[in-house]
Amino acid sequence: MAKWGEGDPRWIVEERPDATNVNNWHWTEKNAGPWSKDRLKELLTNFNITQNGVDCKISEVEKIDGEASANNRKGKLIFFYEWNLKLKWEGRIAGGSDVIKGEIEIPNLSEENDIGEVDITVTIKGSGEEAQRVKSFMHNYGRDEIRKQLKEYIRSLKEEFSKGLILPKKGETSVKPDNVSTITSGFNKKVNMEPIVSTQKSEVGVKLDTKSIEISETFQCRGKEFYDALTRIEMVTAFTQGHVKMEAEKGGKFALFGGNITGEFKELVPDKKIVQYWRYKQWPEQHFSEVTIDINEKDDHTVVTVKQHLVPSAEVDKTRENWKRYYFESIKRAFGFGAFL
Repeated sequence: MAKWGEGDPRWIVEERPDATNVNNWHWTEKNAGPWSKDRLKELLTNFNITQNGVDCKISEVEKIDGEASANNRKGKLIFFYEWNLKLKWEGRIAGGSDVIKGEIEIPNLSEENDIGEVDITVTIKGSGEEAQRVKSFMHNYGRDEIRKQLKEYIRSLKEEFSKGLILPKKGETSVKPDNVSTITSGFNKKVNMEPIVSTQKSEVGVKLDTKSIEISETFQCRGKEFYDALTRIEMVTAFTQGHVKMEAEKGGKFALFGGNITGEFKELVPDKKIVQYWRYKQWPEQHFSEVTIDINEKDDHTVVTVKQHLVPSAEVDKTRENWKRYYFESIKRAFGFGAFL
């Protein structure tokens, strides 16, 4: 078996357009944060919304908090974006003397929500008949117009900003459309991890019978790549194929697989070890196991060992099976960490 960078065609640099990422195999990432802020300001600042004698416009993009990135993995583009926007707007009724001012909040612009599901809250400063009429116009018509601008941001993120992430293959001068598959970080489908239904009841004074498990698995990747797969939210989203909540820091919380797995990071040693408090939703209330994930990089592969203590005895076999199925196999499938080409 070849050592890192030796013999494996994915690591060989040739005179070819994709020499830095042969066949687009490796996970590559492009930070879309600064570009997104500029693009959102361009689309929204001074955006006019006019109909039936009511004339409004977005006067200022007051706040843009969040992040965005475009990622390439095996010729697929994976997009991650999450934004919280606060806008100022003003408007008037034709023939009216008052300029009505207000604010708009958009707290959940992300790849997990369809444009129609994005919350847009409209408020006004002041009162009176004209103010209420303008607010009603912005609520009923203006929000749909703003959603069109947000949809244009998403389109340009996927079609314009991401150019260059998918590289031509050997013998090609450009990327063929058939070679590109564009998906969101959720891979356009949700995976419902089968909950473990415990037959044991959580009763005060009753000791829960628990056991420990240990599982080892070999991955064709570097230690850092596997560590990132469990700590970078866009990569965790990619292999779990669903919405992820995660703060990868000591004391940070996480929730995966539709909330079926929750916990807290106890210790993080970059590229080497992850320790978590970890539980299934259906375990007895407030019962957490402790998981230690050791990442041991070898010359030509990485060995990952999972040690889990305080697993309810009735759930040991299912827990071991789910580690292999929903973690190990999914990570190999999502990032190509299973075998050399």
